[in-house]
Amino acid sequence: MLSSSAPNQLRDLGARICMDDFGTGYSSIGYLRNFRFDKIRIDQSFVRDVLVDEGSLAIVRAIADLGASFGMTTTAEGVETEAQMRRLNLEGCVEAQGYLYSEPIPVDQVAQFLHQLPVISGMVNVSSGEE
Repeated sequence: MLSSSAPNQLRDLGARICMDDFGTGYSSIGYLRNFRFDKIRIDQSFVRDVLVDEGSLAIVRAIADLGASFGMTTTAEGVETEAQMRRLNLEGCVEAQGYLYSEPIPVDQVAQFLHQLPVISGMVNVSSGEE
């Protein structure tokens, strides 16, 4: 179990704290009461089936609502299709990561990759291409 002071002290120093793989393993809902997280990353096991499984969709929706209630950003892990991203966006996920955007790249290629990305101010509506 984490000491409640260490993450909060890091946050007070300007670090942003993220709960990773929320909904699985050690990412307990109880931590949300004890720590001030900036972000919740929704585990890809729920994101993967969001278009075909009502249970996964309900969990994603609940996590996004929970994050919003605590003033946290939600990030969906493992997004592979635009249809998934559209649905996640409708459910309140404001950030995403996954193969839809890029396959994993070596650390020495990250700077070059970032320079090639278009500059976007705000989230793009994938369905219309508008901000």
